[in-house]
Amino acid sequence: MKKILVINGPNLNLLGSRDPEIYGNKNLQDVERMLNKFLVENKLEKEFEVQFFQSNHEGDLIDFIQDNTKDTHAIIINPGGLTTVGFPLLDALIDSSKLSIEVHISDIHKREEFRRNSIFPNYCVSQISGMGIEGYIQALSDICKYPTEKNNGI
Repeated sequence: MKKILVINGPNLNLLGSRDPEIYGNKNLQDVERMLNKFLVENKLEKEFEVQFFQSNHEGDLIDFIQDNTKDTHAIIINPGGLTTVGFPLLDALIDSSKLSIEVHISDIHKREEFRRNSIFPNYCVSQISGMGIEGYIQALSDICKYPTEKNNGI
């Protein structure tokens, strides 16, 4: 079974209650249920599994990546508050050499200037921004379709 890490950074623990007009009213547990439901509905639950992790601490996110990527197929990452400044987190992602997709619930390119300059796009196969929590589904769908022979590097 191919494991896909779904990693969420700082402030995403407040998803569902923080700025619902921007981020919606669903929380991370809803995202997890939605992704597992997607796998079942598409008959992919025997081929792929998702493992979720969220932390407000960059070191915990780095430790999680380093401790879990050996047996991992791909990574979906929403760096949250580390999007523009999380260079150590980015290094851990690069060092993992895993297929990675960056996800943002809101459209960071249409928000405040300080949110627009993500450091992750050059090291992920794509960035999904502004699709709400459905962006996680898009990322999972893309990963499930991605050619296996290309999964050894970002």
